[in-house]
Amino acid sequence: MEADKDEGKGKVGDQVMQNPQALATVQDRLDSIAHTPSTIIDLESLPKSVKRRVNALKQLQVKCAHIEATFYEEVHELERKYAALYQPLFDKRRDVVTGKVEPTDEECEWHSDVEYEEDLAEELTKKASVEEKTEDAVQEDPKGIPEFWLTIFRSVDMLSDLLQEHDEPILKHLQDIQVKFSDPGAPMSFMLEFHFEPNSYFNNTVLTKVYKMKSEPEPTDPFSFEGPEIVDCEGCEIDWKKGKDVTVKTIKKKQKHKGRGTVRTVVKQVPNDSFFNFFNPVKVLGDGESLDEDSEFSLATDFEIGHFFRERIVPRAVLYFTGEALEDDDSFEEEEAEEGEEEQHEDDGDDDDDDANFAPKKDATQPAECKQQ
Repeated sequence: MEADKDEGKGKVGDQVMQNPQALATVQDRLDSIAHTPSTIIDLESLPKSVKRRVNALKQLQVKCAHIEATFYEEVHELERKYAALYQPLFDKRRDVVTGKVEPTDEECEWHSDVEYEEDLAEELTKKASVEEKTEDAVQEDPKGIPEFWLTIFRSVDMLSDLLQEHDEPILKHLQDIQVKFSDPGAPMSFMLEFHFEPNSYFNNTVLTKVYKMKSEPEPTDPFSFEGPEIVDCEGCEIDWKKGKDVTVKTIKKKQKHKGRGTVRTVVKQVPNDSFFNFFNPVKVLGDGESLDEDSEFSLATDFEIGHFFRERIVPRAVLYFTGEALEDDDSFEEEEAEEGEEEQHEDDGDDDDDDANFAPKKDATQPAECKQQ
């Protein structure tokens, strides 16, 4: 009888293995179990010999983390090498933006919409040509590309949130933003340089922001290492001209003397919202000290903005000026949202499973940290 039962079980098993739908169901349930917290191994419950071997694997994992850290250090050196190759192109971009150099006709050719140009009616082309000549005759040809960087600031949400109306006249004088990497052998970091033409607001020609990075596992938590991360930043002192500092505002307050009853007007300066507070960041505290919640949020936002300047704005500035990069960013966000909705629908479907022993998959994602890859 036992043999018959075993044979019956074997036949059922064979039928399942030959049924793709049944296999998929089994796999889904196994995946569900794999993502359930109850399946986390309790190391203390393991035999002592097995626990020793698991600890040995963890030691290997720590060594892997240190090798990964070395890998990212070499990537940083490679970035520094290629930054030198990019720089002549970025210098040419600056010269065109500021009007120092006029590009040739060949350099200005750009066939982004050939089909549309071929279909364009001849009379409309002529009309546009006449209007352009008339406009040129009335208006003087502007120098370079006016408000190039200011337009980018206005277009990018992350930057426009910092931008104030009183900042805009100053940023019209911004000529270039450059990224400089730390020298070989120096601690890992990068510097943002904001180059300004002479203006009536401050005496600096370059404002700088240095982001310090770390690429090594934490001794107390080596498995959390995911690559280089920004750990601190330093701004610079802005040499404001008299009465031009937009990071402060002057307020007048009347005070009444308690004894004599006389009233006097007190004038004092208080902090003012401005993009240029970007160059006076929150200071990272030492070990054992902690920032308040608002300061932590400000610092995390600052790190994110620095990373965005380095990875997106500076390398692809013209595409943020035209808005094409913004469309790409929006499309990427929409795709992520759609994938999230699909996963949610799948999870909702799992709730209808007749077998209550199999819980639906849980979202194991954690809040993203400001990592520098």
